[in-house]
Amino acid sequence: MVLKVYSDNGHFDRVSEAFDYMKSNGIEIDERTCTVHLLALKRADKVQMSLDFLYRMVGIESNMKVSEYSLSVVVDGFCRIGEIKRSRELVEEMIDKGTKPNVVTFNIMLNACAKRWSFGEMDLVMLLMTKEGVGFNTNTYKILIDGFTSSSRVKEAQSLVEEMHDKGLKVEPHLCNLIISSFCRVGCTESACLLFDEMAERNVSQNADTYSAIICGLAKNGEMGKAMEYVREMQDKGIELDGVMFNTLIDGFCEKGMIRKAYDLQLVMEMRGLSADVSVTNKIAIGLCKLNQVTEAKKLLNLMVKRSATTELASFSSLVNIQNEEEGFMNVEAKVYR
Repeated sequence: MVLKVYSDNGHFDRVSEAFDYMKSNGIEIDERTCTVHLLALKRADKVQMSLDFLYRMVGIESNMKVSEYSLSVVVDGFCRIGEIKRSRELVEEMIDKGTKPNVVTFNIMLNACAKRWSFGEMDLVMLLMTKEGVGFNTNTYKILIDGFTSSSRVKEAQSLVEEMHDKGLKVEPHLCNLIISSFCRVGCTESACLLFDEMAERNVSQNADTYSAIICGLAKNGEMGKAMEYVREMQDKGIELDGVMFNTLIDGFCEKGMIRKAYDLQLVMEMRGLSADVSVTNKIAIGLCKLNQVTEAKKLLNLMVKRSATTELASFSSLVNIQNEEEGFMNVEAKVYR
């Protein structure tokens, strides 16, 4: 009780003094109370103090059995400040002292490794897991897949999904979506499509985010025909294009020089109450001018003026002016620079 009172009031030095007094006088100390104190130290960013207190708990004169939860609290504190190697060394040290880490302890370290792309350290943590006979749980797989896909180690991420299937673990669509996006990001669109198809075969739901990943990924790689096939498939399932997909498709058509298709898709987008990004609208307008389709370009220009998108208009208004000297259009141009 004394330890908790001191800890709750931020008197951390007094906690250590009281702990030493109780230990030297043979007074029993509740390990759970110590864990609560470790949590308080972590919240206060007192990482070194939490380590010192943990050492007190496992000292020679202490008969306390330190739980894996207390260890995890201190490990988490070190990982939060980027001291991943030190946290692993602490785990190894505590194993020798009789405290066995659990999967939560390892997941804390793996998550820190994934966020910082410390893959060398991640390998060492996983080796230690194997040595201690601690298996992956679903959260472990999520952490690793997220880390691998964010660093384009997509093949390793895909292998982990296969491993989850083999173990009968539930694979959430989110994990496959990450891998599909990562495949597309590195130009492996065929692998992305294969994984998309495999999701249905393995009864993993293909949701709106899944379609967004494959459609946007294909569009960014210039595979517009294939992207539109997935659009039609998605719409057959009652899922509609959102603003991100519309803009990515429009941009993809522009990059391929398919300006008319981009323009038509932009009109559909507007009819559904969505606004195209100024950058893609700008590309369409420039393309229309080059094709001498000035009437359509004027419509886009008027639309952008209504949105007060004047800065971006400067890049193509001169092109439109060259194509058409009509008074009506000059009035629109005047609004842009007024």
